Amino acid sequence: MWAVSYVGIKEYVPPYLDPNLTIKELISGVSFASAGSGYDPLTPEITSVVSIPQQVEYFREYKERVKAAIGKKNMENIINKSLFLVSCGTNDFVVNYFTLPIRRKNFSVSAYQQFILQNVKQLLQELWDEGARTIAVTGLPPMGCLPAVITLNSENAVLDRGCIQKFNQVAIEYNQVLQNELNSMRRRLAHLGAKIDYIDIYTPLADMIQGHGKHEFYEVSQGCCGSGYLEAGFLCNPGSFVCLDASKYVFFDSIHPTEKTYTKLFLANRHVLDSLIQEE
Repeated sequence: MWAVSYVGIKEYVPPYLDPNLTIKELISGVSFASAGSGYDPLTPEITSVVSIPQQVEYFREYKERVKAAIGKKNMENIINKSLFLVSCGTNDFVVNYFTLPIRRKNFSVSAYQQFILQNVKQLLQELWDEGARTIAVTGLPPMGCLPAVITLNSENAVLDRGCIQKFNQVAIEYNQVLQNELNSMRRRLAHLGAKIDYIDIYTPLADMIQGHGKHEFYEVSQGCCGSGYLEAGFLCNPGSFVCLDASKYVFFDSIHPTEKTYTKLFLANRHVLDSLIQEE
């Protein structure tokens, strides 16, 4: 949302599956994301959402719709000049690996990280093959600081709301390897016009949590919605109790940041966006 608003295209990116989208909306950008999905094909099965392979199929369908409206050459030009933002991975670890025993039976933490990274590479290759040339990929947040993770893993979820360092360490290790992979891909494809970069959400979010005073946050370990301990997604709805001032909270529910936090995350990474969208 902040990226398209920042560059002056429109206020937000609508979902591709909105049946009322006009061709103008399609051409100016849509979202294929499905909340709760993941790189691991098991994750969207657990959460009953759209898998990444299906999202890629929707993208191919999107290309055909745009081609039918404005022609193949114009469609390809739009795809080549578009920014693709890939934001995924947290659910694979928080909802899947560390919550259910299925993957832990077959993967150590490091092996699972490599499994996820292989799926990231496959997705990026598919996007490249479909014409994507400018791609930004977000890393993992400090997962151990998510209110839901604290609640489920703290020895005393009410009195001890400190971050669970085991989860944070997994995120740090994964993010480093992801950055290495993206750097390698960028170097390998630079001569073909590739602009690929990493979006760091770990560092600024950890800074907001650890140095909340300077960011004017009052609550960093509970969400604004409901009890703030476990509610997320559909459990936060128009009938839910919410805090009086969400801008004082880092998290809106037990997983997702507030609008103020998202804004700060965008500002922390604006230089990356600038480098990706600038004309050569």
